[in-house]
Amino acid sequence: MKIPFLSFTEVNQHVKAAMLQSFEDFFDSGWYVLGERVKKFEQEYADYNQVNHCVGISNGLDALHIALLSLGIGAGDEVIVPSNTYIATVLAISFVGARPVFVEPVKATFNIDPQKIAGAITDKTRAIMPVHLYGQCCEMETIMSLAAKHNLFVIEDNAQSQGASYKGKLAGSWGDINGTSFYPGKNLGALGDAGAITTNTEALARKAAVLRNYGSEKKYYNEVIGHNMRLDECQAAFLSVKLPHLAGWTEKRREIGAWYTAALKDCPQLTLPEIADGATHVYHQYVIRTPQRDALQAHLQQQGVGTLIHYPIPPHLQQAYAYLGFKKGDFPIAEEMAETCLSMPLWPGMTQEQVQYVADTIKSFYRS
Repeated sequence: MKIPFLSFTEVNQHVKAAMLQSFEDFFDSGWYVLGERVKKFEQEYADYNQVNHCVGISNGLDALHIALLSLGIGAGDEVIVPSNTYIATVLAISFVGARPVFVEPVKATFNIDPQKIAGAITDKTRAIMPVHLYGQCCEMETIMSLAAKHNLFVIEDNAQSQGASYKGKLAGSWGDINGTSFYPGKNLGALGDAGAITTNTEALARKAAVLRNYGSEKKYYNEVIGHNMRLDECQAAFLSVKLPHLAGWTEKRREIGAWYTAALKDCPQLTLPEIADGATHVYHQYVIRTPQRDALQAHLQQQGVGTLIHYPIPPHLQQAYAYLGFKKGDFPIAEEMAETCLSMPLWPGMTQEQVQYVADTIKSFYRS
């Protein structure tokens, strides 16, 4: 059996006719940048995420960048961030001249450990940037309490967790201002790069909208030094077509996640993902851990199963961040995850038979 890591077949079949019609409408409209399609999707996504405002941005990294700028965070400031996140989260902090301060995750959930955040706060700390990694919402209540106690901003990185929640409140609706990604492989994916900011604060939404558009609200009148980081009209139209399907696709992902857990729970060599009390998971990835990760990945590949490693090098050991002076051993949990994590195939339309084949192939590796 050949099982790719990711397949768009099922998702695309559901929306193909509507996507083609949306492109034709966009093409015929004669308006291609910051028009009615962006406004429409912004309102739809704000409603979906249960926030007052959404601002369409060019991609997830730019969304975090603009979010930080909107809060006035810059040179000399520190931003607390998980030690095991994707590099984009850290790059956004660097782009504004601030310094990333790494905090280790909870091993069971992969998300930042709320109990370790307080020890990283200094008089230079301006914000906490929790990342809802792999589809599970962080334990936001504690994070928000810490932020309030120390007068810090919270910026959620919700790129992987649209629809996940903690104690009934959605990821991307907790923070002062938050960034998400609609990269094609995300649970809600465009057909190219796309992203958004969510916030309940009108003034921050306005700042973000000005900053994404050359620092201008009125054409040719520039209030601040801004950027060209706008969501495309075409991608906004595509996202509007796909958004109504997201709840159904999310339920399918949860079902597949449950299949994996049931099929692998009797494999003692693996550590399976866990869900924190009060949190929900939308299974952007189903990530297992094993000390024999590389050999297992090679075995799965030989048997036709595609996998990925999220992520092989933690940010503090990337060459780009050598200037921070960290060495191997400084963040052992992030390093262990980088050496042991393996992401399983998972997409809407995947069958229980395919999941069982993956599980059986994993078990055959340990029996050999």
